[in-house]
Amino acid sequence: MDIVQLQGYAYFGLVVFMVVILYSYIYHLYSSEKKGVKDYEKYGNIALNDEIDDAPVEKISKDEKNK
Repeated sequence: MDIVQLQGYAYFGLVVFMVVILYSYIYHLYSSEKKGVKDYEKYGNIALNDEIDDAPVEKISKDEKNK
């Protein structure tokens, strides 16, 4: 087994690992949105509504500030 074949196996393993990570992250986003834990779609407008006087995406309670 030469170094080129080893690099090929390592590259394939890395691509498979990254695909598994990507799909698990997508599953996490959709499942937490379906459960009602957090709505990630409303964060899509952060780039559009980024002025200082725009309403925040999510209110932060005083309990969460003190953590």
